[in-house]
Amino acid sequence: MKTDLKTNIKFFQVSNRYYRPENEIELASLTRYEKVPTTVVESADQGAHEAALDVAGIINECVEAKGQCVIGLGAGRYSLKVYDELVKLYFADKVSFAHVIAFNLSELVTDGNGALSIDSRIHDHLYAKVDIEPANIHTFHHLTAIENVHNLCKAYERDIIDAGGLDVVLCDLNSDGSIAFNEPGSARTSSCRLMLLGHESRTRVADAFQNDDAPKTAITLGIGNILSADKIICVAWEEDSAEALYNTIEGKMTDLVPASFLQVHDDVKIYADLDAASRLTRISYPWKVTSCEWNDHLIRRAIVWLCGQTGKPILKLTNEDYNDYGLNELVALYGSAYNVNIKIFNDLQHTITGWPGGKPNADDTYRPEREKPYPKRVLIFSPHPDDVVVSMGGTVQRLIQQGHEVSIAIQTDGDVAVSDEDLLRSLLLAERLTKRFEGVNFKFIEETLHKLLYGAPTPDDTDDLRYFKGSIILSEAMIACRQMGVPRKNLYDLRMPFYVNDKHGQGKVTDADVAVIQDLIAKIKPHQIFFDNDLVDPNGTHVRATTAVMHALDNLKDEDFMRDCRAWMYRGQWGQWDVDHVEMAVPMSPEEFSGKRDAILKFHSQIHDAPFRSNADGKLPWQRSIERNRDLAERYQQLGLATYEAIEAFVQYRFV
Repeated sequence: MKTDLKTNIKFFQVSNRYYRPENEIELASLTRYEKVPTTVVESADQGAHEAALDVAGIINECVEAKGQCVIGLGAGRYSLKVYDELVKLYFADKVSFAHVIAFNLSELVTDGNGALSIDSRIHDHLYAKVDIEPANIHTFHHLTAIENVHNLCKAYERDIIDAGGLDVVLCDLNSDGSIAFNEPGSARTSSCRLMLLGHESRTRVADAFQNDDAPKTAITLGIGNILSADKIICVAWEEDSAEALYNTIEGKMTDLVPASFLQVHDDVKIYADLDAASRLTRISYPWKVTSCEWNDHLIRRAIVWLCGQTGKPILKLTNEDYNDYGLNELVALYGSAYNVNIKIFNDLQHTITGWPGGKPNADDTYRPEREKPYPKRVLIFSPHPDDVVVSMGGTVQRLIQQGHEVSIAIQTDGDVAVSDEDLLRSLLLAERLTKRFEGVNFKFIEETLHKLLYGAPTPDDTDDLRYFKGSIILSEAMIACRQMGVPRKNLYDLRMPFYVNDKHGQGKVTDADVAVIQDLIAKIKPHQIFFDNDLVDPNGTHVRATTAVMHALDNLKDEDFMRDCRAWMYRGQWGQWDVDHVEMAVPMSPEEFSGKRDAILKFHSQIHDAPFRSNADGKLPWQRSIERNRDLAERYQQLGLATYEAIEAFVQYRFV
């Protein structure tokens, strides 16, 4: 398979001048809001390589100067890429670990389960592949005996001091702003200690080790210990790091974002890819720090931002507004504020369409979708059974009402999102049916019911149990799609291998997954494809499902039928497109929005209790999704465009 195709998703081309300036003067201007030196690169692979070169250089310098290098190592998913690059440098004779003394930054407190070990994780990716002496690897031991944890932590700190102190720390910036297991609320002077892990940390651990039973506690070096290192290298990749990175680099120092304390260190460097850096001023609002290389997308972004700053709709912006907020370049470029205003107003107006499949017998010059062919064959991919309804249910109803042939491919059964209570309810029903009708295998139902009804431990997710849970949410999807008008014959249960073949639904995407998608696309030969782009989902299913779709599209892009096909990306469960990214906005009337909500409510197993409830407001993903639909409509109204009840938004995926 090719390298990660997520890098193909570019909303607009970010000029490399904003993150690779030609000289120090330009760099100083670009980074005027940044309080931590940050290297921004195009991809995680490139960032990991540069970070590894930096670490290798520090090791070599320290060994040459004093005969050893003392390093603190994290084990998050971002730093693993750096370890892979360090191993390559080791085999290229660019660095040796023979004189490196390593201290792991943290370790999980478990019941003796060796599979859940930070040390093992680093060992597999680094220690076992380089020439480091086993005696020079330090980690926390006897972690089941937490009664003695204070003495253990103090002894670990003394070991670091006896080794000469940390020369360098390599760590991850986690999506909640933590470093190692220093949870939000950790003090700047915090020392090595036992930490109670929050929801986000436990979710990261569960995903990293593919184990639902993530420990509740861990031992970690404190922020004070990490800041005592001579040098700190921190890495962050992907969109889910964007907010934490912005708060770390441009925000105020606060214990709510422990990584923000990096601002006080005099030799720290952060490596981030463009997705992680997307909220930094120089990437997101470059006009505030430099002259811009203006294109249509950047102009739209600037005007949407200006409307937010002034509280005015687009067509009321004046020359003075542009000058006051540093956008006088645009006035000079277009001659007047009015000329810029009308251009962006029309651009945004043209994104709005009540015809997501194209309007027949109409001029499609300024419409997001083309008029012909009509009707279109539309194929929609849904990572979980409910995603297509929650994220674009209104658009699905429009497509069907307007005569298009809509097929929905459900990529995974979503069994991990079904509670034992919903399972029990369905099993009780199944029990009654099996007693009524002969010839049905009753043994599985009887055994599982006994466990659930009589207080036994929750049954393991066997293949049969997973299939039963998956069938619950799939049947709900069938009812929801029936309400929207999608015939049952147009529903495809793909049961993708990455999900089915892994106990936690978090297997690696392989050619087998891509083949499932590719075969279906080749069979239907669609004129439109919709697929999910909620790449920050906490369980990782969306990322894997989307990766398979993109690889299939890449494999098929040169086929004749694909020349007549457009692909659109939707969001909803975990995020929403920014207004300046939107290329197709499908409005909903109050009645249509009510119809979408009614379809969502067919998912009985998801509407009251489901995983990944928001810690902040207690809302479920579907509740936040319909709020986003309303918020986007309100945002369009604030910009001076038409007023709608709600809007679903899409961005076109362009084959490269």
